Amino acid sequence: MKKPFIKVILSCAVITASFTSCKNSSSGSSKNVSRATGWKINAKEGGFQYNSDFKEQETAPGLVFIEGGTFTKGKVQDDVMHDWNNTATSQHVQSFYMDETEVTNVMYLEYLDYLKAVYPPDNPKYANIYKGALPDTLVWRNRLGFNETMTNNYLRHPAYAEYPVVGVNWIQATQFAEWRTDRVNEVMLEREGYLTSDAKYKALGGETDIAFNTETYLNRPDAVYGGMIDSLQGKQKKDSLSVYAKRSSGVILPEYRLPTETEWEYSAQAQVGSREYNNYRGRKKYPWEGDYTRNGQRVGRGDQLANFKQGKGDYGGIAGWSDDGADITAEVKSYKPNDLGLYDMAGNVSEWVADVYRPIVDDEVSDFNYYRGNVYMKTAIGEDGKVDVLKDNIVYDTLPNGKIVALNLPGEIKMVPVGEEETYLRTNFSSSDNRGYRDGEPGSSRFYDRFNDEDEDPQNQRKMYNSPSHRVEKDSLGNLIREYDKSNNRTTLINDEVRVFKGGSWRDRAYWLDPAQRRYLPQYMATDYIGFRCAMSRVGSKSKTKNKTVRGKKAK
Repeated sequence: MKKPFIKVILSCAVITASFTSCKNSSSGSSKNVSRATGWKINAKEGGFQYNSDFKEQETAPGLVFIEGGTFTKGKVQDDVMHDWNNTATSQHVQSFYMDETEVTNVMYLEYLDYLKAVYPPDNPKYANIYKGALPDTLVWRNRLGFNETMTNNYLRHPAYAEYPVVGVNWIQATQFAEWRTDRVNEVMLEREGYLTSDAKYKALGGETDIAFNTETYLNRPDAVYGGMIDSLQGKQKKDSLSVYAKRSSGVILPEYRLPTETEWEYSAQAQVGSREYNNYRGRKKYPWEGDYTRNGQRVGRGDQLANFKQGKGDYGGIAGWSDDGADITAEVKSYKPNDLGLYDMAGNVSEWVADVYRPIVDDEVSDFNYYRGNVYMKTAIGEDGKVDVLKDNIVYDTLPNGKIVALNLPGEIKMVPVGEEETYLRTNFSSSDNRGYRDGEPGSSRFYDRFNDEDEDPQNQRKMYNSPSHRVEKDSLGNLIREYDKSNNRTTLINDEVRVFKGGSWRDRAYWLDPAQRRYLPQYMATDYIGFRCAMSRVGSKSKTKNKTVRGKKAK
């Protein structure tokens, strides 16, 4: 008697489910049916095309996912250096990705090799592209020290392949990140069938006069690879028609970049390991647990947890039993990672971050993704009404130390500052350059007088920070003339072109291993103790946890 009854119930359940399915389908709940119009999405006949199968952003090569959150940025202990430049503030960081290790010599050599192949330095037109990207190997020299071995070998010898690259200034670090973005996105487009497998090698072989650029591909795909993009179409090509990926395709990854100071400090603290419900248990002095620099665990007890200078003349310990296994930099992954899986967030080399330095963090203006250094730009539009792509003209800049770097390469989009069209009646920003906002621009200067005639000070000499102004000019023969600022009236080194670097290095005492410590250097300078690592923004959900709590719905 029970079996027929059960069969009837199951049949009813199946019929009910079928009706429910039909109802949901007709009401537009399918991911390929618009909930706005009821039209099909991705229909073969045409219409709106969108990647409705996108799950989440994949982790790009070399990166580790960092889930964002709230933390205390800055120090909560006495400042023995009396800098008072890192007062504790509460900040929130969005989720992002960070390089697992510092950028190594072999990674940077791949970059140099690419530039040399695509822009041969023996061609006078390209000579300064490769030369401008070369690290300064002379940073190893010392007036009273013998370091020629590192000067000649550190960058290129395979013995130092997995050591962090040094001698790279802030500008070179940002340009490496831009190059890395383009190379990774080439691979992504090849994998998804938008490019052929050999497309990325065309520029290397000299078959195209322009290399791939991500922003150009998105804005002017017809100009990519010197106009040869149609012949390099992959399996996505339909009926002899070219198909290009868009941002809505979900294939293009966000750009590699330098991390902001807030992101770097949040990652270095790695408070995730000391969390208890919605609070942190105390504050970590270093990226690892405890108040000491030595390993307290049973395995490796007594070993140093980072590569730093223990004392005067002590860069590694006595021979035969080295404290940290290194006298200069060390191979990446030589020490344990922090709780987020990041290596060398203290010691080895200090690292450039994206921020312009100021002695204060203005949390009254922003406590969300804090960053000082925004210069808002937009794409330039040519006379033909299309996005202007640079072809033969290469834009160079001569830095105050005389080094020449390429600001724009062939195939890149020309960018110009935003103007009144974008800023008029806005409340969130009013100008293109915001590097000195509330701490350096005329309105915040200690000399500012809103009732004075601006023409009285046309050169804006009376400003907050009167840092040295070194100048480099060319004479009529093209020779560089270096004008060193010898003024005795300068009171600071701070301006809009000094950048923050974080973390202690192999040259620093343990005091600088604190993630909150911050120092600065002009963006055109390089040293033997500053390297860098890249970051990437996270698009979409904050968390990658698969078993997420369904918010906004009643629990069953």
